[in-house]
Amino acid sequence: MLDSFLLAFTALFSIVNPVAMALIFSQVTAGRTASERAQLARLVAAYSAAVMLTALWAGAYVLNFFGISLAALRIAGGFVVAERAWVLLTAPEAHEARKQEQATQEQPTPAGSVEESAFFPLTVPFTTGPGTISVAIALGATRPADPAALGRFFVGMSAAAVAIALLIWLSYRSADRLVALLGQTRARIVTRLFAFLLFCVGVQILLTGALDAVAPLLERARNP
Repeated sequence: MLDSFLLAFTALFSIVNPVAMALIFSQVTAGRTASERAQLARLVAAYSAAVMLTALWAGAYVLNFFGISLAALRIAGGFVVAERAWVLLTAPEAHEARKQEQATQEQPTPAGSVEESAFFPLTVPFTTGPGTISVAIALGATRPADPAALGRFFVGMSAAAVAIALLIWLSYRSADRLVALLGQTRARIVTRLFAFLLFCVGVQILLTGALDAVAPLLERARNP
């Protein structure tokens, strides 16, 4: 359970990066009142938890329903995770700029549209976009074959998603203080550190999928 929690927490924190995104959240919601921003932080955290948990629990099963094997899902998911991590590792500022542009262009202007803007665009794609969903699905694909370990696996993964959602709420609610405390430079240092861990997670998922795909072929070669 602890291994599952640490694996998911590291990967999801790296791709969501609530600390760095809080700096952008502060800019995007600068025209709103303090109570509206607090409400937005709470709603975005709740919606983000729902998005991550849905992808973790159902993503792999939906793809399997369409005939995509677990090995193929792990290989593809590993590629996606590693590619996202490489982008974050080499140019986190470009990743932040893209998210800020999406949120700024799609942010509704009416002051009374807090509930509407909380899910789109502030949750999707600003906080938990396609990258986060892909990572969550790839993590869900690492589920163990042993039914006895499956429950502990999903408890650990789910706890990690809830922990990330709590960090999103705390970071967004304290966005102004984080801006003053960290600034862009320190936030990017944190991003790069976790991006390297995410890259390692992606490579591990890819290797697991490759071994799953090759193992039956080796077995047949040994026992023709």
